[in-house]
Amino acid sequence: MCGRYATTQTSASLNQAFEVDLANSFVELEADYNMAPTKLAPLIIGRRPEELAADAPPQRELMTARWGLIPSWAKDPSIGNRMINARSETAAEKPAFKKAFSRRRGLVPADGYYEWYAGEAREGERKPKKQPFYITPKDHSVLAMAGLYEFWKDPATDEWVTSYTILTTSAEDDMGHIHDRMPLFLEPDAFDAWLDPAPKPPEQLLELLIPAAPGRLDAFPVSTEVNNVANNGPDLIKPLPPE
Repeated sequence: MCGRYATTQTSASLNQAFEVDLANSFVELEADYNMAPTKLAPLIIGRRPEELAADAPPQRELMTARWGLIPSWAKDPSIGNRMINARSETAAEKPAFKKAFSRRRGLVPADGYYEWYAGEAREGERKPKKQPFYITPKDHSVLAMAGLYEFWKDPATDEWVTSYTILTTSAEDDMGHIHDRMPLFLEPDAFDAWLDPAPKPPEQLLELLIPAAPGRLDAFPVSTEVNNVANNGPDLIKPLPPE
């Protein structure tokens, strides 16, 4: 699963990386080195205004959304706390994700993400301590994690909440020794097809989603300070000195 990640991009840098339409979707973004469920995070979606030709690529817009998808039929938002990830193998059929998979697909930009590795218990320990690892592109590019988003109306306030989930798959060999699941990513040539709100066959959409190419990602242990969501800052992604 992906339960924490880092995102330090600005609207300008996301425009450069994803060609978003900032004229219609400029938002102020703050760096977050410990992005956690229920927080607001940048999300890139595709719109198709009426004046846009049917065969034209969708208009890319930048927004902020709450991490943890809240289905439209939910009675309260707490259900989203359990829906921060969606298994790509079943998302097209699961009631919570089916509608979003059909027409509300997005890109979740990230600098990198965290996973926790549980090794063997040391002498005197009942359980092994989990060591956080930070996983990030070796070339320092921005990751485009595959996401689904949904709109939910709060019955208490009549306010609309936009929320999202991150699609996951089995981890590749390079990362599988840390955790058996990892986020799915999209390459730039697949952005338009994934973001297009028009319904497409699930099998056609799944072909767009790929694990990171072997050797593309770097993983290194970082401080357990990331375990506490209250901690933030660039020190969280600094590699620990080798032991």
